[in-house]
Amino acid sequence: MNFKKIRDLTFILHRYLGLAVGLVLVIVGLTGSLLVFEQDVDRFAIAQQYGQITPQQVQLVSPESVMNTIKTKYATRSDLHLFRIYLPNTPASPYVGQLSTIKDQRTEVFLNPYTGEIIGERISDNTLIGMILSLHYSLMAGETGTIIIGIAAFFMCVLTITGLVLWPGWRRLIAGFKIKLDAHPKRANFDVHKVAGIIAVVFLFFTGFTGFCWNFYDLTEPIIYAVTFTPKPSEPVSQPIPGKSTLKLTQQLKIANAALPGAITKSIYFPSKPEETLQIRMKLPQENEEYGNSNVYLDQYSGKVLRVNNALKMPLGDRVLNSFVPLHYGTFGGLPTRILYVFVGLAPLVLFVTGLVMWWYRYRVKASYF
Repeated sequence: MNFKKIRDLTFILHRYLGLAVGLVLVIVGLTGSLLVFEQDVDRFAIAQQYGQITPQQVQLVSPESVMNTIKTKYATRSDLHLFRIYLPNTPASPYVGQLSTIKDQRTEVFLNPYTGEIIGERISDNTLIGMILSLHYSLMAGETGTIIIGIAAFFMCVLTITGLVLWPGWRRLIAGFKIKLDAHPKRANFDVHKVAGIIAVVFLFFTGFTGFCWNFYDLTEPIIYAVTFTPKPSEPVSQPIPGKSTLKLTQQLKIANAALPGAITKSIYFPSKPEETLQIRMKLPQENEEYGNSNVYLDQYSGKVLRVNNALKMPLGDRVLNSFVPLHYGTFGGLPTRILYVFVGLAPLVLFVTGLVMWWYRYRVKASYF
């Protein structure tokens, strides 16, 4: 098969694949642009709805006190399980407790970090950000939608590769970046398509790849460990002791701090079963990720340290998995790359519309022969 035939087949694949999944990718891209500043928008919404927290020169209430307050508040709700607490990120941030139901609906509880008082609660799926996230991740269609988005994300990777092969700049570099707006609309439309595509191609590939891996995590996680020659770590397990209750949270946090000196506790994951561990997520000063990627796993009964994940010393496979968040949300370069990712999210819309116009011109020419 000669080069021209390969290029023709690539062109056909690129065109019809783009038409097939383009609308889904437009929805994913536009919602992705809105989610780039998800945390900032959500913090603002929380402050507006439940009131600003005034920083005080007093010690914060302990996470254990917060845990007990939440459990007392929902003691009659046997369907709710407290699975995570986020510690305040700034002096004006609340504690955030997250509870889940059997149907995985999340209830969030906000507490004043200086008084321990509950200042508000909400079902996160019913918030604006929650609905946008659901649309972005699963088209609000549950497991079926998750599969559809995962497949579309994979096809976006294919589209970036085929688009890269077809880019005319490989023959004439300057022409590949030139847009002739004063030319015939057909030519101007093509120029916009090729330039928007080449500018966004790398970012679209990584957002598509990470989205595919997340939506098919059970499939992709072992593959990533395999191709990076990284043994997948075994899940740590607590050893229930008959007649003994779990260790106090304050003691567990002291043990975690000693296991990872210098790290700041960012969140706590509570076990839902007797054999599960208490997971303390922490951030070392050298980490860039807002909530950190370091973890300490403790036996919930004895407080024994079962595993320590130091984000600065992780094996290659774990580093690859940890890179998904910054690559998908554009946080790896701070504010400039986050702003860039807002425009990257608009690229599928530009590429779909210009691609549709290109197809229409071609279809019109063919129709004129009949």
